Amino acid sequence: MFDKILVANRGEIACRIIQTARSMGVRCVAVYSDADAGALHVELADQAVHIGGPASRDSYLRGDVIIRAALQTGAQAIHPGYGFLSENPEFVDAVAAAGLVFIGPSASAIRAMGLKDAAKVLMQDAGVPVVPGYHGTNQDPDHLAHAADAIGYPVLIKAVAGGGGKGMRLVEAPSSFMEALESAKGEAATAFGNDAVLIEKYVTKPRHIEVQVFGDGRDAVHLFERDCSLQRRHQKVIEEAPAPGMTDEMRSAMGQAAVRAARAIGYCGAGTVEFIVDGSDGLRADRFWFMEMNTRLQVEHPVTEAITGVDLVEWQLRVAGGEALPCTQDQLSITGHALEARLYAEDVPAGFLPATGRLQHLRFSDMARTDTGVRAGDDISPWYDPMIAKIIAHGPSRAIALARLRAALADTEVAGSVTNLAFLGALTRHEGFSAGDVDTGLIGRDIAGLTAQVAVTPAELAAAAACATGLAQLRDPLAGFCPSGPVWRDLALTYGEDVHHLRLAVTGPAQALVAVSGGQVAVRACDGGYQVQGLRVAAACLGGQVYLFGATPRVFALSDPLSRQTGQGAGADGVVAPMPGLVKAVFVSEGDKVDEGARLLVLEAMKMEHTLTAPRSGCVAEVLAQAGAQVAAGDALIRLEDAP
Repeated sequence: MFDKILVANRGEIACRIIQTARSMGVRCVAVYSDADAGALHVELADQAVHIGGPASRDSYLRGDVIIRAALQTGAQAIHPGYGFLSENPEFVDAVAAAGLVFIGPSASAIRAMGLKDAAKVLMQDAGVPVVPGYHGTNQDPDHLAHAADAIGYPVLIKAVAGGGGKGMRLVEAPSSFMEALESAKGEAATAFGNDAVLIEKYVTKPRHIEVQVFGDGRDAVHLFERDCSLQRRHQKVIEEAPAPGMTDEMRSAMGQAAVRAARAIGYCGAGTVEFIVDGSDGLRADRFWFMEMNTRLQVEHPVTEAITGVDLVEWQLRVAGGEALPCTQDQLSITGHALEARLYAEDVPAGFLPATGRLQHLRFSDMARTDTGVRAGDDISPWYDPMIAKIIAHGPSRAIALARLRAALADTEVAGSVTNLAFLGALTRHEGFSAGDVDTGLIGRDIAGLTAQVAVTPAELAAAAACATGLAQLRDPLAGFCPSGPVWRDLALTYGEDVHHLRLAVTGPAQALVAVSGGQVAVRACDGGYQVQGLRVAAACLGGQVYLFGATPRVFALSDPLSRQTGQGAGADGVVAPMPGLVKAVFVSEGDKVDEGARLLVLEAMKMEHTLTAPRSGCVAEVLAQAGAQVAAGDALIRLEDAP
């Protein structure tokens, strides 16, 4: 076993690896960029090395600098985590050339699975079923369009070197193929440095079911399946294990196919074989097809750990250190059910745009496992993925595991950045998902209901008013006493576009009445929140905003009830950057006439491309940003005026 390893990653996965390594008596070296100098993974490690600027290309993607850090600190091996250099075969070769051990598969295995087209041919030869499609090398747009016609619409355009939904586009009809192809190729080139794509038949009721495999270079086992069908724009949102409705026959067939895939490339370490499954007629052993193999630890690996009792990072270290597989296939079994929800800093009403901000308040529930790389006071940076945490619940049945996840989400408190916490809670209450009726289109079909704003209640307004006025600090026995009766205070709270005018009177120590909606609501401060109408509401007042936590989190802005709103955003006459990013392309010039919905520019942020469109018809008055410009959230990009 190694004495010291270097973790070539950041955030929650770096913390996760350090946690297991240190429990095994292995010392850890962290690496960090300028933006991560005070990060949690740096604090947890035994040693830390600065490797460059905040951009990934200047730090976490600098393989030579990372290898040099490993050599200088006496690390014997490098764990790549996921993302960054984890599936870069040139980096693996360089690690070996430096006399170090790469904790993961061989460069040849990564190369074999790195290009989706070649991988599908290899899998077909190994007896693994593959989706009908075009996996050839001819990238001429007309040739690809003809291939799509031959396969039959709808089709998926997928980046050959891709993963995580990047460089992927669903095309419903021939008329939109060329535009989707151009967009997919551009995103693929940015994310992977390779714009080649393949075309596949799109399954109309698809489920994304993947199998966790583990090999030692000589043999391989599978640790059963995970269902990752709950996705938004090909990005996983909630994952679970085992898959709802899975039969013994299909589990055996998928597991055997995944092990054949691993054996075909002499796989060593943790890997995931992803399958697309036709769920239109239940789960059947003849209705699954190979999509790709991820030659690394997956983000969602904790659900597998929960149902098998296996620490996959421990297995990675042991096998990389020269041990054989820790157990045989017949020694592995499933216990209970587990689900994982990905908590992100993102603006759901604005279309799930990545968000930034300082986490002024952060508390996780003790009802679930939480994997995180941040603490209260940390910043969500525009430089990296905006994940805050993974929340993992386990139970003896799916119903109990789901109930525990639902409760854990409601018990999670985040202030300082907008998040998808309410959206995740809505998903756990979704009737179809609760029943196990899932497919990759569920979120898209029901997005309106899942993101619908629930009306603010008088109890919530009363709790927010009490928090805003500092009621919890008014503990004096004479608080609120006045011979002439209650003294009322006016205040206004803004929620969304609505301003709520309220009145509050302190009636005793940490107690008050709030006049709201034509009535009066009694509220009393208690530990960590407020008791109102028989409910306990957790709350915090930070930076001029009141945060209510729970199943439906709320954020109210404090307003001066005597002032009038005077500012306004760019509105229909302008387009502003919805997040920090790089202007990838500008499609208009000053004087151009545009229709509502016309493409104006492409903004690249968080490794994804976002197309910004005209909010109305008109004429382009000014182009305020050019391709290649780095812009901040809120920067004006395009100004429109009425057409002459």
